[in-house]
Amino acid sequence: MPGSLRPRSLAAQIAWLLGIALLVAQLVNLALILNERQKLSLAQNEGPAITRFADVAGDLAAARAEFHAAVLQDNSHRGARFALAAASRVADGERLRTTEDRLARALALNGIVATDVRAGHGTPPPRDAGRRQRRDAQILRLAMRRPGGDWLVGQMMTPRRDPWFAARLAAATLLLYLIVLGPTLWLATRIARPLRNLTRAAERFRGRTDPAPVAAEGPADLRVAIEAFNAMNARVVSLIDEKDRMLGAIGHDLRTPLASLRIRVESMDPEDERAAAVAKIEEMTAMLEDILVLARSGRAREEARAMDVAALAEAIVEEYADRGQPVRFAPSPRAVLGVQPTLLRRGLRNLIDNAVLYGGSAEVAVIARGDRIDLQVTDNGPGIAEDELERVLQPFYRIEGSRNRATGGSGLGLAIARSVAESHGGTLRLEPAHPTGLIATLALTRPAGDGSDTTLHAGLSTGI
Repeated sequence: MPGSLRPRSLAAQIAWLLGIALLVAQLVNLALILNERQKLSLAQNEGPAITRFADVAGDLAAARAEFHAAVLQDNSHRGARFALAAASRVADGERLRTTEDRLARALALNGIVATDVRAGHGTPPPRDAGRRQRRDAQILRLAMRRPGGDWLVGQMMTPRRDPWFAARLAAATLLLYLIVLGPTLWLATRIARPLRNLTRAAERFRGRTDPAPVAAEGPADLRVAIEAFNAMNARVVSLIDEKDRMLGAIGHDLRTPLASLRIRVESMDPEDERAAAVAKIEEMTAMLEDILVLARSGRAREEARAMDVAALAEAIVEEYADRGQPVRFAPSPRAVLGVQPTLLRRGLRNLIDNAVLYGGSAEVAVIARGDRIDLQVTDNGPGIAEDELERVLQPFYRIEGSRNRATGGSGLGLAIARSVAESHGGTLRLEPAHPTGLIATLALTRPAGDGSDTTLHAGLSTGI
């Protein structure tokens, strides 16, 4: 069966398989019924008529010619008519080969020699045309050629085959489908609905917000699975919270000795060694801050607020411009979105820093596109190779091989930006710009209640 026609959902697959099984079973049952019905029809309807015809043929063969008319008249009663005729009165199109074989065997058992036999369903003779016939009856015409060349012809009323048999069988099949498939579909839907809810909850949960518990419904084993899933989500959140607390404690414990070390180093001589030591301490402090921001962005406790994203981006650009950085903001319409402003500022700054550091300049624009908002930062840097676009999003990965923050940073800037996007339910994508440069797409999803999705774009040419 082609993949496009194969049902995908659990309920549809169960209904499809059960429907096919019922169809095969009904076809087998129909073949058996038709076979037995044919045998029963021959035994009950045609059997007595054939026996009666063979008896009349035997009586006629035993009687002298002058008594033939009396024999035929005596046996022509109770719906049967017998006569001697020059033709069989059975048209070729009416012949019943199976009945003829049975008639020939019956005649042979009675010791009657027949050079030819005919059997078929006929119409009432003219003298019966005006009589009221039973609707469930039909005429069976039997004939045998006698040694003298004439034909013994007999016609008898036999029960007609049920014309509504196929319709009743179809109705019974439909009723069977309703009786079997109805409860099956109900049960499959009852199982599939909680599974769909479980799948959606698993897709939505990324460990960055408190998971919405899935209602335990359906059969007992499915309810147990849903409850286990809810408990697992709670354990994952607890582990993430514990990790955040541990990193916070480590950061606090490291900041204090670093600050004390810097105070001591600032009194060192000579001056060039003191400056180098202070620079190393500042680098360690900055890297520690990046690590803590990356760790905490996933479970940020900041409340989402509706803000004008264009105003937020313009304010960040003004900060760079005040410091003499080559960052420009293109006038953009107002675009309101529910965001975590501190996190969003940090992620956007990281992307702009990359654009300025590796592209030499940045141009920021906010473009509203229906239910999306595109925040774009464009540069003309050398860009990133296609095979590096995904790897530069990993923590501590740098295209530039040195560990000097002045030349390559810590390798956490893009990882932090991606974490910011994921904390808003979105993603970060990197795409080459044309003719040169790179565009990073920070795709953010509106929080529940905002009514649409939002996408922010930032351009840069390499990772920190």
